[in-house]
Amino acid sequence: MRTTISIHDELLESAKIRARERGLTLGGLVEAALQRELAANAAPAERIPIPAFDGKTGPMPGVNLNSNRELHEFLDEGLPFEKLR
Repeated sequence: MRTTISIHDELLESAKIRARERGLTLGGLVEAALQRELAANAAPAERIPIPAFDGKTGPMPGVNLNSNRELHEFLDEGLPFEKLR
């Protein structure tokens, strides 16, 4: 769609230079700038809560979770799971 807008001469000249630098038409530059402006004022996306470790659960201190051998040795001690905490 075509439209007419008034832009200060200095701003228009700067916009033409920027459009040439980016390989855009003046209309393409104005459209991209308007899209950024409108997106910036849009409602922010809903933040997803990230669970945090509260210290009440998890492995016992000293258990190396990166070693299968150590995990098997620890689990093979025969103690009930509840006693391992």
